[in-house]
Amino acid sequence: MVPPPSMPPPNPQQIQQFLSSVLSQRGPSALPYTEDTKWLIRQHLLSLNSHYPSLEPKTATFTHNDGRSVNLLQADGTIPMPYQGVTYNIPIIIWLMESYPRHPPVVYVNPTRDMIIKRPHPHVTPSGLVSMPYLQNWIYPSSNLVDLVLNLSSAFSRDPPLYAQRRANPNPSPSPSPSPSINSSMSASYGQPPPPPRVAAAAAAYPPSPYGRVQMPHPSPQPPTPQQTDDAAEVYKRNAVNKLVEMVHGDIVGMRKAREVEMEGLFSAQAVLRRREEEINRGLKEMQDEKEALEQQLQIVLMNTDVLDSWVRDNEGKMKNLGKTNVDVDDAFNCADVLSKQMLDCTAADLAIEDVVYSLDKAVQEGAVSFDQYLRNVRSLSREQFFHRAIAAKVRAAQMQAQVASMAARAPHYVT
Repeated sequence: MVPPPSMPPPNPQQIQQFLSSVLSQRGPSALPYTEDTKWLIRQHLLSLNSHYPSLEPKTATFTHNDGRSVNLLQADGTIPMPYQGVTYNIPIIIWLMESYPRHPPVVYVNPTRDMIIKRPHPHVTPSGLVSMPYLQNWIYPSSNLVDLVLNLSSAFSRDPPLYAQRRANPNPSPSPSPSPSINSSMSASYGQPPPPPRVAAAAAAYPPSPYGRVQMPHPSPQPPTPQQTDDAAEVYKRNAVNKLVEMVHGDIVGMRKAREVEMEGLFSAQAVLRRREEEINRGLKEMQDEKEALEQQLQIVLMNTDVLDSWVRDNEGKMKNLGKTNVDVDDAFNCADVLSKQMLDCTAADLAIEDVVYSLDKAVQEGAVSFDQYLRNVRSLSREQFFHRAIAAKVRAAQMQAQVASMAARAPHYVT
């Protein structure tokens, strides 16, 4: 049986306050997690502590392989391992790395000083690092710590990762084992779990785990105790299960890679379709603008056609009488209104003055007109031409206003 802890574990309210405090810190002491994942990290740890109260959230210093040290969250404690009808407690540490929960956590088996790690083990390295299919196939955001512990407990129940080592002296003087530097105000001492029912061949010293715990084997003066032999059927069954797990894991990895390639192709096709959609929408907008411009031009053409039809109807009788009588050129065209007659007179006077000035230029060149007389005549004609052009500009503006008013009056007829 596992002895009771020397201190009671923190209650859920204290754990919630602790997580809210450390995850809300800012500045140099802040934990290296992104802001958009801190809430999910808090929920994962609270759910884990709710299902497994022995796993206590803490903060501790983790040292990477390149020598970098960083302050991270961890879940330190024991997980249940049913084995041959008896439930044992396996000490582990679950480190939440900087990229968690988008990437899996790092799990270490944390043996006490009277335990050693089984070598070889399909899921645990000699340093205590755990590698299993659930960690390798970690999927964000569905994967979580509770399911991870369930998979760990199931895998360890099939093949326990720890052995107890025999000691020559039944009551050796306890020597404290060093522990990692914990930067948390919350810490509890867990009792050492009883070993699984298999004994190591010898109490040999193994490399320390990277999280700071070291194994302290004690030399024994008496010969090593022989290891218990496993039943051949059980060994065959365990090997078959491990082989099946490896095959399933390989199939899952292959399927995952195939699906990733398929997803990449779908994403590329989606990008092409979106680009084509933008081009189609842009072309449709241009066609709609062109349609509106053509409709406006069509209305203007219809209005001008109506004006020309009216003019032809009004002057059709005059065209028939031209062949019967001699018509003066000046009377061949009649102005429709006063503004048109005034515009015709101003334009005729302007053009006539242009002809006179041209004739004066020729006369000066030929010597028929003196230069002083030429300047006086040009000055007088230019003043008169200026007045005719000013009047023509005012008449043209008045005609434009009248035309706009006429078009506005006819617009409802063409719209309907």
